[in-house]
Amino acid sequence: MIKSGIDQDALVKMFAEATAKQSETLGSAVREATLKALQERELTLENIRKVLKTVTQAASTGTAQNPAGSMDVEQLLGKAFAGMDAALLQTVEAQRKALAQFVNQGVDVQDKHMKSALANLEQMENVFFTTVSRATRETGDSLRAPWQHVLDAMKLKGTDTGAQASVSVEQLLAQAQAALRDGRANGVHAARAMMDSYAALVSGVLIGMSDALQPEAVPDSGRSRKTQAQA
Repeated sequence: MIKSGIDQDALVKMFAEATAKQSETLGSAVREATLKALQERELTLENIRKVLKTVTQAASTGTAQNPAGSMDVEQLLGKAFAGMDAALLQTVEAQRKALAQFVNQGVDVQDKHMKSALANLEQMENVFFTTVSRATRETGDSLRAPWQHVLDAMKLKGTDTGAQASVSVEQLLAQAQAALRDGRANGVHAARAMMDSYAALVSGVLIGMSDALQPEAVPDSGRSRKTQAQA
């Protein structure tokens, strides 16, 4: 069954049949499925929530059917979360690239649409945790504790999505200050008009990223906040 652009049956089957040794491939599969679904719609918070909920439910259903022991169950769910995190990391970069275009054209960060876009980018990690947490409430009793362990561990560590979103906002604000100093205001009216269709523009950027469906190393700026703090 296809829901929110996700082939739920395929994901359910994959998690139901996965062994501990095969779990490494799950993260990549979840990443690709999540990213593909996000590419097929406007990148609004509502659509992001729908995709994350669908992926979480499919992973939960499949894991519940898997005969693995409790430790393996937590590992499977952790791979599902990691795959979604990797996909969201790509959407953060797509948003950064789109917003950078507006900043370069002189759109003020205090502009209503720009402020909203920056706020949405900044709360990506919170949206991620909240959506997955709510979706897990609909799972069976046997999965609630393992899911909670996964979420608690990731909240302590911090997601790559959250770390990169924070860095992106800082970069955009610094870029805006530089543009203001340079008196850069070319095309500002056209840019403001484009902001009205911002979600569609970001979707286009995400689709156009040449490495969108290829595994890649997480950039230094995308490391977890805990890792950065220890550096």
